[in-house]
Amino acid sequence: MSHSQSQWWKRLGAATLTAVLLVGCSRDPNVRKQKYFESGKRYFDKQQYREAAIQYQNALQVDPKYPQARYQLAQCYLKMAMWSQAYQELLRTVELQPENLKAQLDLGNLLVAARQFKEAQERAERVLQKEANNLEAHILLANAFAGLENPAGSLREMKYAIELDPKRSESYLNLAWLQLRAKQTGPAEESFKKAMQLDPHSVVAAITAGNFYQQQRRWPEAEQQFRRAIELEPQSLQPRAALAGLYLAQGQPAQVEQVLLETKRALRDNPEGYRMLGDFYFRLGEWEKALTEYASLYQEHPKDLQVKKNYVQVLILRARLDEATRLNDEILKQNPKDVAGLIYRGQILSRQGRSNDAIPALEVALKSEPDNAVAHYHLGIAFSQVGNLGRAESEWREAVRLRPNMVEAQRALAQVAQSKGDFDQLRERAEQLISTEPASPEGYILRATARLSRDRVGGEADLQKAIELAPQNPIGYSRLGSLRFAEKRFNEAEKLFEQALERDSNFSEALQGLVGVYIQQKQPAKAVARVNAQIAKAPDNSAYYLLLGMLLTSTKDLEKAEAVLEKAVELNKNNVDAFLLLGQVQLRRGSADKAIVSYQRSIQENPREVRTYVLLGALEESRGNWQKAQELYQKALKIEPEYPLGANNLAYLMLEHGGNTDVALTWAQVARRQMPDSPNAADTLAWAYYHKAAYGLAIGLLEDAVKKLPQNATFHYHLGLVYQKTNEKTRARVHLERALQIDPKYIHAAEIHKALAELSGD
Repeated sequence: MSHSQSQWWKRLGAATLTAVLLVGCSRDPNVRKQKYFESGKRYFDKQQYREAAIQYQNALQVDPKYPQARYQLAQCYLKMAMWSQAYQELLRTVELQPENLKAQLDLGNLLVAARQFKEAQERAERVLQKEANNLEAHILLANAFAGLENPAGSLREMKYAIELDPKRSESYLNLAWLQLRAKQTGPAEESFKKAMQLDPHSVVAAITAGNFYQQQRRWPEAEQQFRRAIELEPQSLQPRAALAGLYLAQGQPAQVEQVLLETKRALRDNPEGYRMLGDFYFRLGEWEKALTEYASLYQEHPKDLQVKKNYVQVLILRARLDEATRLNDEILKQNPKDVAGLIYRGQILSRQGRSNDAIPALEVALKSEPDNAVAHYHLGIAFSQVGNLGRAESEWREAVRLRPNMVEAQRALAQVAQSKGDFDQLRERAEQLISTEPASPEGYILRATARLSRDRVGGEADLQKAIELAPQNPIGYSRLGSLRFAEKRFNEAEKLFEQALERDSNFSEALQGLVGVYIQQKQPAKAVARVNAQIAKAPDNSAYYLLLGMLLTSTKDLEKAEAVLEKAVELNKNNVDAFLLLGQVQLRRGSADKAIVSYQRSIQENPREVRTYVLLGALEESRGNWQKAQELYQKALKIEPEYPLGANNLAYLMLEHGGNTDVALTWAQVARRQMPDSPNAADTLAWAYYHKAAYGLAIGLLEDAVKKLPQNATFHYHLGLVYQKTNEKTRARVHLERALQIDPKYIHAAEIHKALAELSGD
């Protein structure tokens, strides 16, 4: 072999040996897990916590009992605010490595945050058994004692921690908050000052001191600290947010707006910073400003998904559903399981009157995030729109369980309680609203409603509080006016209603109250004049034209009433009450065809309003078009299956025209269940029992109906037939004859005469 060949074989052999060694190393689990661990550390040092977590998870797949990887994975979760996952990894770490004191302390701090103070105390004491002078353990123990309502022990431990390191600024901040908790305001302020003295460049110390002064309502000192924090770290979001919050607490929205404009300019590359102004407008309900701001942000930052989502939400709230749909479809095209996108889709469909389609979208969102309170709330809205009020209430209750301070869900439950007359539940919801938004009049107004059912004084105090909190809000004056009206203190009621209208010329409730005062005093002309005067101030208020139409109808000025109601529906095509009254006025004027057109217009504009279907059905039924009436009742019940008038009318129509008796009985039972005191529902159910030959069940219902409406010929006719079937001839004859006495031209007179003849022939 030549020299060159020899060298070639040597190189080949060396390369082969290296390859073998590399393959051997790659199969060594210790080497593999270490490589993953080191890769995770590199990502962690670059603050790429999600990527670091993946590498630590890879290491743990190789060796599930690798405590260092467990601990570092927990640190990633802590950085990403994934508290539950961090807690689980820390638990596994200390199981594998009980001597890892840092893990024990991290675990203890999570337990404090979760208000599991006793368990946190045990973790701190476990560390102190190993290291009696561990500063972090003494601080953890101090915080645990504070949660366990042991202020003396808490302050003792914190002061001992300070003795261990008297130059540590953060310890004085912790001491200050513990002193505040123990109601030691003066010493707490000294501790804040000491913290800032030890570290004059600490933004955390400045913000914390500012929060302290804000709690004490020492506004200038709080502002000074927040502005100092901004100077220390101009690119930091937290001090700017704190300053905006300070102005908001003082009720100075213009100053808040200015701070957030400055934040947007200073932090133009920080998404949380440039989004704050739009979020502020959203929080205040200034929808047009929010819409303009988000539209601008979307143009400037088209790749910011959160901006896009916020923009979609405001578009939905402003009823710009086509634009919202287009943008939201883009979100869901990118990620079909995007929970926010699915919730937006549910909202859009609900607002389009397609609640049956909204429900599946929201349920898909909840499969991904079962604890999403917003999804539960909107699912409740969708169920309420399809008439499933029980399921709606259940979803709202779940929403407030998950997020007790969710005002929208609390408000929905308050409305449910109010509709049921459940004043205990209403008061509970009102007090939750007061706790969540103590500066808002809404909770006090609702609690006043609950209290006034039993306690006039307490209710009045709540109304006065609502006025004090929001002197420019008309609702407090209007509700107090209603109270004075109920007390027959009409002059005071009139003044209060006028005060409400001075604050909001479109506040319909107050004008209704004012009209009520005049009607009670038998002054209908004055009521008409006052409504006309208010229409001059608010000419686009459809509700005012409806109110005027009601007054003109009551005074039998039907021609003017019709014209006014036409104006009401022209201004607001969703004013269903105006459509319904318009149809009734047209009927009274002898124009059934015009009434039908009005009802059909109402259905076209408001396809989910069941009352219109039932009224139009009754009109068609009266004209002999019973098939058309049946179709309309069925449409109403498809929208709201428990709607009692639709169920009652459909059941009776089916019984009268040879429909399925079993189906008719089911609808009659729905009507009776929903209207247990209605004689008409009792009669319909009894008539269904008659057709099922269940005469014993029918008798009690019909006797109850006759007792409540003794001049109703149909009730006597039905009861007479039932008595005939049970062979109670005398009673049968009495009721059949009574039906003819009430209405000699009764539609079933021939059948009654036939039945009487049969009774006489027996």
